[in-house]
Amino acid sequence: MPSALPGAMDRAFASMNGGPGGGLTLSLQMLIIMGLLTVLPTLILMMTSFTRILVVFSILRQAMGLQQSPPNQVLIGLALFLSLFVMSPTLERVNANAIAPYSAGQMSADVAISAAGKEFHSFMIRQTRRTDLAMFADMAKGPRFERPEDVPFSILLPAYVTSELKTAFQIGFMLYLPFLVIDLVVSAVLMSLGMMMMSPAMISLPFKLLLFVLVDGWALLMGSLAASFA
Repeated sequence: MPSALPGAMDRAFASMNGGPGGGLTLSLQMLIIMGLLTVLPTLILMMTSFTRILVVFSILRQAMGLQQSPPNQVLIGLALFLSLFVMSPTLERVNANAIAPYSAGQMSADVAISAAGKEFHSFMIRQTRRTDLAMFADMAKGPRFERPEDVPFSILLPAYVTSELKTAFQIGFMLYLPFLVIDLVVSAVLMSLGMMMMSPAMISLPFKLLLFVLVDGWALLMGSLAASFA
């Protein structure tokens, strides 16, 4: 998690435990916790494989010429469950190194948060391009990092999201090509037949769907997306 988030959570736990931040009322403590919970899902989604997968699904739908099929709820559900599959090794290590010890009382909350952050950090750093890391490090005027573990979340998170978007658009470009060829062929055939008033998109859509079904497109796409994180 970004460095600011663990610090805020530490202060919240300290105030509830009567630490240096003690004196906060119960309502203010609950407000802090609820504020953190509203930000947490967004952070977790941006720190996982969800972004790349959802963008690729959206590009595929546009390439096939489908406006609302599959609907957004289906695409988000597919992206979420495929993200859980891709992130399962990382989540298992988070559970073993952070959640389970904290639940057993063997680890404090701040140590558990730090241990979980290290696992997400390790996953994100493997998927982030060095050029993106260098760009955000230069923008932040940060020092050179000797090891990948030294990169702070304030630099790693935007660099990771940038790398994920670039990778998703690269995959989307490759997906677009076969459907673009079908559109060009259908348009050329319609023009040669003098049927200029007929929409090429309406004619090419069944051929796109047929091609996608014949090559078992969903299985290929799911497998390729999962393998892209290996």
